[in-house]
Amino acid sequence: MIRAAFPGSFDPPTFGHIDIIERSRAIFDELLVVIAENKQKQYLFSAEERRAMMVEMVRKWKNVTVTLCDTLIVDLLKKQNIKIMVRGVRNVTDFSYESELSMMNKALSPGIETIFMMTRPEYLVLRSSSVRELAAFKGDLLALVPPVVADALSKKYN
Repeated sequence: MIRAAFPGSFDPPTFGHIDIIERSRAIFDELLVVIAENKQKQYLFSAEERRAMMVEMVRKWKNVTVTLCDTLIVDLLKKQNIKIMVRGVRNVTDFSYESELSMMNKALSPGIETIFMMTRPEYLVLRSSSVRELAAFKGDLLALVPPVVADALSKKYN
């Protein structure tokens, strides 16, 4: 059985994230979506709110689970005996950042491999920060995020 993890902050989760999850779950026997909880960062949604949205979004896939992580991702993966980390990449800037992060993770845990998955063209400019900004201006979010996320954003900004 091949298990993989897809970590991220998912603040908020978008259709771009769902696309990477859907494609990854078709490749791997099990996919663990890891909601990162970095105490140094300021999030719009709490870790538990992000987890709840993600659980709702992946409910239809039996081989996808969601967990929270407030430690190094590689430490969680070692404990879970997961040797593959999936990272979504939209452009060269993402790849540059993710490749550096991958090298650091490799130094910390040589047994964990990172696989980069290119986003679909329709999600090239979709960023969680842009979704938050659009929500703050009461823009239409339904082309960018699932209804559960659009509802949560609406509540945050009203």
